[in-house]
Amino acid sequence: MFDEFRKQVEGLVGEYKRMLELPNVKENEIGDLALPCFYLSKLQHRPPQEIAQEIAAGITKLPPLVKEVKAVGSYVNFYINHEKFAPMLIKEIRGKAARYGSSELGKESIVAVESPGPNTNKPLHLGHIRNMLLGSSVANILEFTGYDVVRVDVVNDRGVHICKSMLAYKDFGSGAPDKKSDHFVGDFYVRFASELEGKPGTEERLRKMLVDWEEGDKDVRALWKKMNGWAVDGIKQTYKRFGMKIDKAYYESEHYNDGKKIVTKGLKDDVFKKDEEGNIIIDLEDLGKRTLLRADGTSVYITQDLALAEKRFHELHMKKMIYVVAEEQADHFRALFRIMEILKYPFAENCYHLSYGMVNLPEGKMKSREGTVVDADNLMDEMRDMAAEKIRQRGGMKEEHISDTAEKIGLASIKYFIAKFDPVKAITYDPKASLEFEGDTGPYVLYTYARANSIMKKATASPAAGVLHEKLENDIVMKLSLFPSAVERAANELRPSIIANYVFELASMFNEYYHSVKVVETEHEPNRLAMVAAVMQVLENSLRLLGIDTVKEM
Repeated sequence: MFDEFRKQVEGLVGEYKRMLELPNVKENEIGDLALPCFYLSKLQHRPPQEIAQEIAAGITKLPPLVKEVKAVGSYVNFYINHEKFAPMLIKEIRGKAARYGSSELGKESIVAVESPGPNTNKPLHLGHIRNMLLGSSVANILEFTGYDVVRVDVVNDRGVHICKSMLAYKDFGSGAPDKKSDHFVGDFYVRFASELEGKPGTEERLRKMLVDWEEGDKDVRALWKKMNGWAVDGIKQTYKRFGMKIDKAYYESEHYNDGKKIVTKGLKDDVFKKDEEGNIIIDLEDLGKRTLLRADGTSVYITQDLALAEKRFHELHMKKMIYVVAEEQADHFRALFRIMEILKYPFAENCYHLSYGMVNLPEGKMKSREGTVVDADNLMDEMRDMAAEKIRQRGGMKEEHISDTAEKIGLASIKYFIAKFDPVKAITYDPKASLEFEGDTGPYVLYTYARANSIMKKATASPAAGVLHEKLENDIVMKLSLFPSAVERAANELRPSIIANYVFELASMFNEYYHSVKVVETEHEPNRLAMVAAVMQVLENSLRLLGIDTVKEM
């Protein structure tokens, strides 16, 4: 609806339409849209105030959604006709419901989003949670804006790091898991670091196990299959709990040989070279020399990534491939994309690395090899339990409802805390701060939704979109009207933080409203209830893009 207001204003200013400034609902005195005249002043060699007065005076006939045009200083200000705008917007929100804010921005464009790319030697941890949050929310946002999104995963199920947990199990383990299966496998990865790494002969044993695996050794393959199965089963359980959807998973073990063929062909075509040690390499000059295939015939990550990129584009025919991977791998992706260009892959320019900063704890950086990580499962358990305790302290909820509500609040606290930061920023995750019911947190937004729901439950009339008289009401309506543009920005910039910041601002405005304006049992109840319902809908739509479920009571 705000787009319609903007179009009507653009019709009034003609060639100056690109100079219009977006509104600031907290500063309505400057207009809902404003045309600054400073640039025109330079062109015309006249004071901007004079130009503003002239433009405003020349507008004599106003379209329906424009109530007033007024020159204030160096600006021409355009004010919304709230008597028409609010009822029309609220009807639009109620009509579109869960689709309000959606668009066809990416119509007929296929985009693949890769996340989170687990290793089968350990359970998912807090870093993976940021990856999953970014991957799933970016996919949600793109899908909401009309893209045909394919959520893909690459499971790193072979290599030296996988052999480490296998070797430790071979030396110290026996039997089936006595705990969640991926945690069981991860314990042996930690045990390798503490009891085997650095000891004489360990490196040679690891290298031999990897070579034996690639040559199909029966015993090594049997152990690998057993431990991989345990790890993948546990990881899938974590995905399900977190709400992580995967459309297609690619296993490194199934395509690593394809990468070898690409490298071998590149060597034959004189694109790649052999170094003095027998490794097949490429010199990327400013990015340095890169090994593509070791002298013993074993492959490296970049080898598999070349094959997987080719495989995906031939299978999925996507317009764009988005890799959600931590900033530590930025150099890897620069090299990968450069090699794709050298090999003349037609899709090379359509690959994008969505880099994100590391997640630290208040006490420092996580180190999975030392067992000092925060496992995703344990964190979700902890946040659920802390949320349950807070609910019990607040009182008013039946015990049978606490468990499900606490799970939703706990997950919301994690997801929102991570989503509100721009991906490029490293963050320190503070569990207690993320669970506060006040401030810029997921529970605060959920509480706002629950509070709005309680107002609707107390209603004595039926909602009916009509004129709203309070300034704060119309400010909220303006904020609601900006949701579609926030979604479009988030899609274009691949930044879920835009949605998180938007929903917090909306929640803050609504909290101020219900503390200061009575809704039920007033002459304006039907119109105000319609606005409350619209707020609930936009809160829900926003949170859904971030993968957060709403709760109706807290």
